[in-house]
Amino acid sequence: MRLRVEFTTEPFDLDEAPPHAVVAREVVQGAALDAVDVGPFGNTAEGGAEAVLAAVDELVRESLRAGATRVSLQINVVPEDGS
Repeated sequence: MRLRVEFTTEPFDLDEAPPHAVVAREVVQGAALDAVDVGPFGNTAEGGAEAVLAAVDELVRESLRAGATRVSLQINVVPEDGS
């Protein structure tokens, strides 16, 4: 099974990425995921279920340790045909 996670961390800072956002990006970029897209207001990552779930666990824990007051995420099953 393949999964796609979309996530944001808060509080936002429009001038520069806060430490919790940097940590979250580093986690997904360093994970064994197939596709990662990071942006100023939302991030997505995709891969096998176990890799995505492991990354989500680390992302939540490390973002909170780095000062996040909220981590919002949505996980979707990616259809086998990729759409």
